[in-house]
Amino acid sequence: MTEHTQGGGQVQPPADPRASWATWTTQSIISGPGGVTTAEVGPISGDLTVHTTWVDGEARLTVQYTGALDWYTVSGSPVPAADEITARAIHQAMVNGVKAGRGAAAPPVAG
Repeated sequence: MTEHTQGGGQVQPPADPRASWATWTTQSIISGPGGVTTAEVGPISGDLTVHTTWVDGEARLTVQYTGALDWYTVSGSPVPAADEITARAIHQAMVNGVKAGRGAAAPPVAG
């Protein structure tokens, strides 16, 4: 049996909230020279932690000094990410960018 609204349209089942977001955190990354560029304070470097949240079709990248309380938005974040696999690849690309340093910013696309 299919449910319909008063106007005749089909009632859509609620989306599974577990399939609409994900997060990844990579701790204790020693940045390359020049570190990573943040929106709030410019470049930071040293022992860093990267956190990515995938929600609403975008990967939101943040970084902090490992063990600190403050999180900073990575320059260029958020990045469009249609699915969880793409967002995970963006997270890994950001981790690799932090390791390379040179004022790393959010990768424009996964790859």
